[in-house]
Amino acid sequence: MYQESPENQIHIQQYLSANCFGDYYTRNGLDIKTRELLTLSMLIALGGTESQIKGHVQGNVNVGNNKETLLSLMTQLLPYIGYPRTLNAIKCLNEVIHE
Repeated sequence: MYQESPENQIHIQQYLSANCFGDYYTRNGLDIKTRELLTLSMLIALGGTESQIKGHVQGNVNVGNNKETLLSLMTQLLPYIGYPRTLNAIKCLNEVIHE
């Protein structure tokens, strides 16, 4: 995302890299597959984060979580976050991982 950021906004990408990926992803306790599932869960629950959801769907695939696992995650969230957010997440899932 550094390459796609305007020069006057690169500091946001640097903060994101240092904080989220430097501070949190390097901690012990949870494996990377679990961390990616949790991150995706939180983004879905927040709503209005479709761009980040798509990025973390791909991130989940990159660490070995498949479409079936991600759909199960979204199904599990349904009673807690409601249909609109779940359906938006499934749309993002299908845009990133085609049938």
